[in-house]
Amino acid sequence: MDNEQWQAKYGDYALITGASAGIGLAFAQQLAAKGLNLILIARRYSKLQTVANDLSSKYHIDILPVELDLTRHNFMDLLLQKINHLKIGLLINNAGRGSIAPLIQSDPTVLEQLVKLNCLAPTLLTTHFGRLMAERGQGGIIFLGSVVGYHASPYIAAYSASKVFNIYMAEALWYELGKQGVDVLSLSPGGTETEFQRVSNMSAGPLVATPKEVAMLGLKSLGKKASVVHGWHNKIWAFFNRVLPRQWDIRLSGYALSKYGHEKSSANKIE
Repeated sequence: MDNEQWQAKYGDYALITGASAGIGLAFAQQLAAKGLNLILIARRYSKLQTVANDLSSKYHIDILPVELDLTRHNFMDLLLQKINHLKIGLLINNAGRGSIAPLIQSDPTVLEQLVKLNCLAPTLLTTHFGRLMAERGQGGIIFLGSVVGYHASPYIAAYSASKVFNIYMAEALWYELGKQGVDVLSLSPGGTETEFQRVSNMSAGPLVATPKEVAMLGLKSLGKKASVVHGWHNKIWAFFNRVLPRQWDIRLSGYALSKYGHEKSSANKIE
């Protein structure tokens, strides 16, 4: 689609969570280039403001930076107070939190925040804005899954389980909402050079993607597929769980995480 088609199908505003860095920032840059107005959500307002200033001056679009913690119990009320007058045509559920450590060594508070941010927040956002899109008969929603969502992954058990949630939610809604004119996509990257690896003290692995590449694939695939995995090596890895015995698959995942992560470390990322 050209820029005018993007604006017609997914305007007036695209809402991106976790938009201050990484894949969320890459989505913001690419959608700004297509001429969509943006609502950018993250906890770090100074970074959001810098992004908003740069993109609005370059592309002459309207950008609203919103400082918001999506793990707060009333985050939807706080958000709607600021944006309820705006029409959201594209929702990108990108914000996420990760923790690498054996589950029983993890901080329960960290695990609670992970589930709230990775699972509850996109569910509430999608329920509200997806309903409005369906009433209009058009719109788009992208969920950030992960290649680890295709495997039970030791040392990141809660994180990989949350990504199963994202993948299955997106694929189910692709069917439900697709009948009402709303495109839904599960986008699953593998190792990507973002703050996640730096903050979590974890390697991205041997073949690392850029946020730009991941976001570009997501936008290219929206409206064409229910689910997409970035990178040929990640596609192969995701396919293994269909053909390998489950115990083999789990052991391979555990080996990979122990090699590219740090089993006894515990660190987290939030955007």
